[in-house]
Amino acid sequence: MPQPITITLPWRVVPLTESACQELCTWSYPAPYDIYNWPSWATMLDNQAEFADPQIRDEQYRGVVDESDALQGFVQYFPIVGVTRLGLGLKPDQCGGLGTQFVQLLVAEAQQRTPEQEIDLEVLVWNERAIRTYQRAGFTITDTYEKWTPTGTAEFHCMVYTGPTILLAR
Repeated sequence: MPQPITITLPWRVVPLTESACQELCTWSYPAPYDIYNWPSWATMLDNQAEFADPQIRDEQYRGVVDESDALQGFVQYFPIVGVTRLGLGLKPDQCGGLGTQFVQLLVAEAQQRTPEQEIDLEVLVWNERAIRTYQRAGFTITDTYEKWTPTGTAEFHCMVYTGPTILLAR
């Protein structure tokens, strides 16, 4: 097992508030990443979808904020038996430079929450920018498969964290 590493980051993981959820629904990613845009908050509430459901939000979702408490991203710690699956999103204007550190923060939090569990994530095979980021953060592609999405079936990689334990300097 690799030696633990300590990192210092300008963000912290916090409970995801309803106002943060509303903000997430306004984030707009450019094509082809626009498939990651959330529906409007009203639609999310009507459907009690994902973080609009207070119980799911409390149990699985967290926000990531900077030193001034501005929302920079979110994470979902999706529970699977023996595995913590990460779902994540970085604020659109933060993409393209801070992703590796962002993912390391989420891994450190997952390691702290459930140290005995494997950490994985799924990524669309065409999203090479995200795949490179996840690889730099310590993830390895372990499987490729098709699964259903709201726009039809798509091919995904499963990536498992194989890097060191990450300690956060506070």
